[in-house]
Amino acid sequence: MIPAIAITIDLQKKDMIKIKNIALVAHDTMKKDMIEWADWNRSLLTPHRLICTGTTGKLIEDALKNPSEETIKPEHSALEILKLKSGPLGGDQQLGAMIAEGKIDVLIFFWDPMEPQPHDVDVKALLRIAVLYNIPTASNRTSADFLITSPLFKQDYKIPVKDYSKYLNRSL
Repeated sequence: MIPAIAITIDLQKKDMIKIKNIALVAHDTMKKDMIEWADWNRSLLTPHRLICTGTTGKLIEDALKNPSEETIKPEHSALEILKLKSGPLGGDQQLGAMIAEGKIDVLIFFWDPMEPQPHDVDVKALLRIAVLYNIPTASNRTSADFLITSPLFKQDYKIPVKDYSKYLNRSL
């Protein structure tokens, strides 16, 4: 029998400050929707830090730094985008790790329910870790619109996280 090791990790509460770290992910067939959504919501997104997987990050950066004729050109100096690896090449796992480390406040993931993905297990793991750490998550344009227009989005917020100390300190 392996002796129990006492592990103390503060998973109780996470402070989400007014300027959010927003993860943006889109499957290939959903990238057009994500880019249109980001362009439409540029004024709500640009004050925040955006963390994106692979190609999605490049496309969002291009769209927000080079607005379409229909949108008003914002100040771009505040736009901050961190581009990770492509999802299938580890980007989904990088985001999951960032969530576990408390570095992501919101996950907006436009995934395609009709297409099988070669990295489905990574996608499932990312969504699981977002739920585990109680991260607000949107999976389509409508839920993303509701999330970023909530009054809670515009202020500091303390995320309650379930206490997993019994699990961490269980006897093995």
